[in-house]
Amino acid sequence: MAPSRKKHANAQSCVIPEGFTVLSLQFSSDSAAQHQLFVKEHRVRAERSSHRPLDRTLFVLNVPPYCSEAVVKEFFSKFGCVESVELRDHPGSTQESGPKLSKFFQPLSKQCFKVGYIVFKNASSLSAAKSHPHNEPLVVCTTQHTVKTGVQKWMQEYTKSFIEPDKLQEIVDSFIEDYDKRKEEDAERKKEQAEQQQEDEDGWVKVTRGPKGAKARPRSEAANHRTLQKEMRKKKRKELMNFYSWQHRNTQKEHIAELRKKFEEDKQRIALLRAQRKFKPY
Repeated sequence: MAPSRKKHANAQSCVIPEGFTVLSLQFSSDSAAQHQLFVKEHRVRAERSSHRPLDRTLFVLNVPPYCSEAVVKEFFSKFGCVESVELRDHPGSTQESGPKLSKFFQPLSKQCFKVGYIVFKNASSLSAAKSHPHNEPLVVCTTQHTVKTGVQKWMQEYTKSFIEPDKLQEIVDSFIEDYDKRKEEDAERKKEQAEQQQEDEDGWVKVTRGPKGAKARPRSEAANHRTLQKEMRKKKRKELMNFYSWQHRNTQKEHIAELRKKFEEDKQRIALLRAQRKFKPY
């Protein structure tokens, strides 16, 4: 009974702090070296994405560079049907800014250890992966599914880097069409916003509710100038002219200064006319 108890103890899963389960990974069946993956159930309350359901998504750390998404999907299919596999350089949400670009317009991915998000079809597959014994390694390269490494992998990637001109032209044309379509939509949206900002005869501007999360539209320069002029006229109507004695004194000073300025201008103009006079009787 003792040997069976020992064998049962060795067949248990290995759980480390922070809730991660250790899974052993072996490149081939005759390989002596093993690699460790650290997995746990993906639970992020802030992320409400349908691409990563909380009860069927497995979060994986320390994925080696020679494991592509297809390879990871293959050896995790041992626990059940896998819907999708996502490998990233760093953990993060699935929200992407901007349109999805083709692989020809994106930089090459880094050859480093990555993190993965494996989405199973059933929640029981997730539990099976977490309870897998750490002394039973997952084999990456098998006779049915070979994984190329080293020079063979580089040669394969170099061969795939070439693309037929016709296919490349189709991809470029499709990208340009999508780009032009987005530009037209942006121009139409800006035109509609400009029309909504126009004032009517009474000076009112129609305010409409924009999409959720959109920033408030800034006022145009012409609208700001009209508002400033309106405020100045309103302030001028409320002001009492020559009501106080100091207002009367200031008005007299401004009038005297204006007369002196006009007198100096007249003197200069008369002097200029005298200098230009050609008829000199004496």
